Amino acid sequence: MPNKIIPYKPHLREYARTLRKNSTLSEIILWKHIKKRGLGVQFHRQVPMLDYIVDFYCHEIGLAIEVDGKIHDYSYLADAKRQGRLEEQGVQFIRFSNDEIKHYLFHVLQALQAKVDEFLLEQNDI
Repeated sequence: MPNKIIPYKPHLREYARTLRKNSTLSEIILWKHIKKRGLGVQFHRQVPMLDYIVDFYCHEIGLAIEVDGKIHDYSYLADAKRQGRLEEQGVQFIRFSNDEIKHYLFHVLQALQAKVDEFLLEQNDI
């Protein structure tokens, strides 16, 4: 599924720009480590897809990274529906909480690198 562009509602483009300008501290911390191909692939921030916006997305391998704050404690069903719809488009997810990024960044980056390497290996086997 490399480089598959998923359609999105046009009004989400401006909202995604707003989200990029108002990133959470955890998003900023993570972005510093994954931008400019920090994990060997290119991620983009606040990417519109279908009716949603994912925090980070790599078109090359179809991986979305979601950074979950406290609000996600109360939106489990909505998050599951959203993730399910995007998984139908071939997007795979990895999720981290704000606290994991702030307090266990090394482990978060290790998990991300392992996931990226797994996807790259799968692509090379095809």
